[in-house]
Amino acid sequence: MKPRLLCITGLTASGKSGLALELCRRWGAEILSVDSMQVYRGFDIGTAKPTAAEQAQVRHHGLDLLEPTEVFSAGRFLTYARGVLDAAAQEGRVVLAVGGTGLYLRALLHGLAPVPGAQPELRQALREQEADSSGSMHARLKELDPEAAARLHEHDLIRLERALEVVISSGRTMSDWQAEHAFAEAPFETRTLAIRWSRPAIRERIAQRVDAMLAAGWVEEVEGLLDAGVPLDCVPMKAIGYPEIVEHFGGVDLPATRERIVTAVRRFAKRQATWFNRRPSIEWQEPDPDLAARLAETLKPFVEFP
Repeated sequence: MKPRLLCITGLTASGKSGLALELCRRWGAEILSVDSMQVYRGFDIGTAKPTAAEQAQVRHHGLDLLEPTEVFSAGRFLTYARGVLDAAAQEGRVVLAVGGTGLYLRALLHGLAPVPGAQPELRQALREQEADSSGSMHARLKELDPEAAARLHEHDLIRLERALEVVISSGRTMSDWQAEHAFAEAPFETRTLAIRWSRPAIRERIAQRVDAMLAAGWVEEVEGLLDAGVPLDCVPMKAIGYPEIVEHFGGVDLPATRERIVTAVRRFAKRQATWFNRRPSIEWQEPDPDLAARLAETLKPFVEFP
């Protein structure tokens, strides 16, 4: 029989981490972070990384794996995550997969298409072209892979770069590779939960969380990273909120910076909602104070499967 895996996902600021922490406290379980930015050291507040106190209470995997200048990928995540879960299964430990990076979650549950690997020289050429002419990557992708170009924002440089890298190096679009693979792997018996908030509620929760992050020292965190020599063009420095705070150092006042971040996070949450709403396997939960206690009882037989 397949090993069982409980996943908790959903929109940013929806409370998935808090729910997972409470379940793990009750069960003595652990957490595998399914988050593409929490893997970077030093990027703590802005990525909503679990605090030191939370990590002391519940063992976490997938945090602080890389230096800011290193590059992670869904493939690297899949290798790491499968290793964590295999070791836990052999030792009888329960690990929950928790996070909102949809690509990583899909890779974990359904595998990845065997697309060509990274092409460093091609990537460098694409980056140089984009630096010389903003929007060039998106324009070129429109010519080579219109479907991907229609799906990706012109400022989503990481995904634009990857889509171009694949089609240029292989002559086949990312969609072609994925259609052939069909994400047909199913290594786990899975249940996937997410908390469903109304649109006004999630918008307010996002604003409250941004305020809490700023109050916790997010601006000082970014200042410290820059003072330490972390380059502006590294992947985690492009995560939502970090570019806006960098612009704050250039003269944008803090209230305006706060509004920019809130707007950017809300837009991201909207894109997340579109992605998650297309996943019929997600079991949406209504938020209530007793949710963790109720799920701890109803899901206990599932997670205790040997």
